[in-house]
Amino acid sequence: MKNSASYFSQDLLASAVVFLVALPLCMGIAIASGVPPGAGLVTGIIGGIIAGAFSGCPLQVSGPAAGMAVLVYQIVSQHGIKTLGYVVLIAGALQVAAGLLKFGRVFRSISPSVIYGMLAGIGILILGSQFHVMVDDAPRANGLLNLISIPQSMYKGLLPPDGTSHHIAAFIGVLTIAILILWAKFAPKNVKWVPAALIAVGVSTVIANVFSLPIKHVALKGGILESLTYLDFISMPSAVTGDVFLLAVSVAFVASAETLLSAAAVDQMHNGPRTNYDKELFAQGIGNTICGFLGVLPMTGVIVRSATNVAAGAKTRRSTIMHGVWLLVLVSALPWLLEMVPTASLAAVLVFTGFKLVNVDNIRRLVRYGGAPVVIYAATVIGIVTTDLLKGILIGLGLSILKVVYARTHFRIRVERHERERRVDVYPQGAASFLRVPMLADRLANIPTGYETHVHFLELDYLDDACLEALSNWQRQREESGDFVVLEWDEALRLYRDKNPLGKFQKTDMAVAGGAAH
Repeated sequence: MKNSASYFSQDLLASAVVFLVALPLCMGIAIASGVPPGAGLVTGIIGGIIAGAFSGCPLQVSGPAAGMAVLVYQIVSQHGIKTLGYVVLIAGALQVAAGLLKFGRVFRSISPSVIYGMLAGIGILILGSQFHVMVDDAPRANGLLNLISIPQSMYKGLLPPDGTSHHIAAFIGVLTIAILILWAKFAPKNVKWVPAALIAVGVSTVIANVFSLPIKHVALKGGILESLTYLDFISMPSAVTGDVFLLAVSVAFVASAETLLSAAAVDQMHNGPRTNYDKELFAQGIGNTICGFLGVLPMTGVIVRSATNVAAGAKTRRSTIMHGVWLLVLVSALPWLLEMVPTASLAAVLVFTGFKLVNVDNIRRLVRYGGAPVVIYAATVIGIVTTDLLKGILIGLGLSILKVVYARTHFRIRVERHERERRVDVYPQGAASFLRVPMLADRLANIPTGYETHVHFLELDYLDDACLEALSNWQRQREESGDFVVLEWDEALRLYRDKNPLGKFQKTDMAVAGGAAH
């Protein structure tokens, strides 16, 4: 087996490919979040070098995430960019604590319906806001207004008012999306490793600058250091209110869930070491603490860059770290090159990304498990789009908990009566707990005498001692009155022991309590 040093050339190539993917995404996500592009680049640098060094998932790439853009935009627009630093700093500290307390696996227990709904809701909001930026228009005040006003921006892109250049920005945006789609489908195999986003943004940038198109470009005035907003720790106690702390909890929760979901996906892409979820959570916390101190975007593990890293042949964490180094070198040495990029092209990349987050395959996957997961998914999406990210997630989590409560308490009895055979079949369904003993006793009492009665347990999910005792007493009474009763005691006892491992009830106990067990 090769040692780590022998993988250097593979990691070097992979880091270059990831860098090319990360560059336009870091700037585009920053613009979508309402902060300077440099803030996204700094987060990418920290995510690569710092989080990459501590990561519990060595092949996962961390940086600014499209999934966080909506939440960050709300924080910046309502509370200011200075507050963003406090929020991210506290969120990072919470992640560090969660990692040390071994909470990494807790985040993996979130219902897939909520996760998929969260991603879809974020995708819809990103698409809605960045559609306007793609035509050099301003995003609206909230997600619903962004979606409702899309036709207005489409009109500007097709028939702009006199003296405007919305139609030129729209052309650059549509060109970018067209290249993204065509490159993925028709790129020659020997150059397909080149990221589609880089090709699309690169072509759009060349056209915009060769023809001196009068559209908006990335602004890095004063260099990358001007994008930093250092925290004032003296005023921090008065600045960190209850609302700010709640926002920090929201950022920590969403960032951790997205990170660990991404890590689980990365594990399925390679045969190397598996993820240490607590260590990964700790690494994200260290990175976000630094991001908060510098007043830049929060980071998460990001699936697109991580998948690119694996596909490009990365073998160790060096690839992730080096991609951060390349970002640092570029923004330090060639900031003028980044200022040539049209914002419409970056927005188009995010419009395309938002569209892909609304993954129809996820809905098909949920449909296989019944209607409840789809309802939770839809409620999460609607909640995120109509209120905000945190409320939407809480709606989804609340419904998931109600689903569990319903599954543990729902109980019904199906009775089939066969007159010709003089037989009754009884099928208890759901959770037969002590709460349902009155219902069980009433339904059993209504079964007519003079019939051969069979009680089946295959449709039960749970059975406790109270219901076992009620069934045993009912069987004894029926047999004393001369009826023939068959209860599937073997299946009942198996179900009881599976759900109550400390239970000592035996088949002989049934014979004592209810007569001869059939």
